[in-house]
Amino acid sequence: MTASVVGLATAASLAACGSSGPSAASSSGLTMWALTDQTILKESVDAYNKDHPDEKITLRLFANDDYKQKLRVAFGANQAPDLFFNWGGGALNDYVDAGKVDPVTDRQVDLLRFMPSVLQSAEFQGEVYGVPANGLAPVVLYYNKKVLKDAGVQPPKTYDELLSAVKKLKGSGVTPISLAANSKWPTLMHLEYLLDREGGHQVFEKIASGDAAGWKDPAVTKANTRLQELAEAGAFGDNASSVTYDQGASTALLYTGKAGMELMGTWEYANLVKAAPDFVKKDLGYVAFPSLAGGAGDPKSIVGNPSNFLSLNSASKHKSAALTYLKDYVMNEDQIDAYLATGSVPPVTKLDSRLARVESADDRKWLTFVHGLVEDAPSFQLSWDQDLPSDQADPLLTNVDKSFLGQIEPEQFGENMSEAAK
Repeated sequence: MTASVVGLATAASLAACGSSGPSAASSSGLTMWALTDQTILKESVDAYNKDHPDEKITLRLFANDDYKQKLRVAFGANQAPDLFFNWGGGALNDYVDAGKVDPVTDRQVDLLRFMPSVLQSAEFQGEVYGVPANGLAPVVLYYNKKVLKDAGVQPPKTYDELLSAVKKLKGSGVTPISLAANSKWPTLMHLEYLLDREGGHQVFEKIASGDAAGWKDPAVTKANTRLQELAEAGAFGDNASSVTYDQGASTALLYTGKAGMELMGTWEYANLVKAAPDFVKKDLGYVAFPSLAGGAGDPKSIVGNPSNFLSLNSASKHKSAALTYLKDYVMNEDQIDAYLATGSVPPVTKLDSRLARVESADDRKWLTFVHGLVEDAPSFQLSWDQDLPSDQADPLLTNVDKSFLGQIEPEQFGENMSEAAK
């Protein structure tokens, strides 16, 4: 989730100094870059290539961290792919402002089939610069039913109930909330929700619009105060800073009964199904992030990743073929079924009847829950480290970690970020 801090001009110099950039786009077909875990996306490319043997897509897949670095280097060296996978938000807007990405229209790619709240993450100056390319990923609060029951805890619906649950779970000898704090972005999820509940979505929207003074809003300080309050109450145990997410450690704490809850994106459901299918059937529960009494935020608002996107390189020589792929092979009937089969809700409209036909009762309940969260949400805030310009992502994660560890006072977080945003 973290964005690489490499400017386009810097990327060009890196390429000139011998960094391993991509080869130039193929003259006989399109090139596309995405992440290694995008299996369903790869299947759509295979389907397109079968139907278009004379203008195939060459797909290159990258690990998350490597991908972002290589993409910026490629754009800086004018060797970027025709279509590229991205998160929308400020990182995509960097490329838009540099004139590197073409907008797409409803006539070209049938935008009306997508949820409007999802398209907003790729919309700048009234135009859309990407097509949603995978499932909805709001952040939800997972819980272990048995652990909570043994501790006499109900799934928390309010912040006060969350604090009470933390106290009881800690007293029962388990970590109340599993957190991979070493990876930093999981901690950010907590702060994102705390700010949204405290001040409403408009506080961060002001920040994301480029107003550095927005970081000094009192709600930002209050949100950091609550994050530190949770940490000091023992919500995350004693070893959260040594836990990383990529190796599945925080996930395992939940399904092995060593933690009561975990705040994480909806992709965690598939991880849990794979690692502990019996736990999913018997003891997995999930709820929206708790409401906050007296807060200005709507408890139905959500944070996370509305979707990832495929965007069109403005320098592409294969725009017609690229638009055909985006319209006819991305989120078509086959892809929608494939995402539902993996426990992921595609970001398209008119899903109710399809959800009702999902065979697995566990999957059907989960998919309906996620779909309802997004449909009912007045605001779907993109993860801050994706919504902000890339040069603010690293300072953001650094200061989130410092706030979590109590190394800075709550108000200092806003001061530091305001300076980073200037």
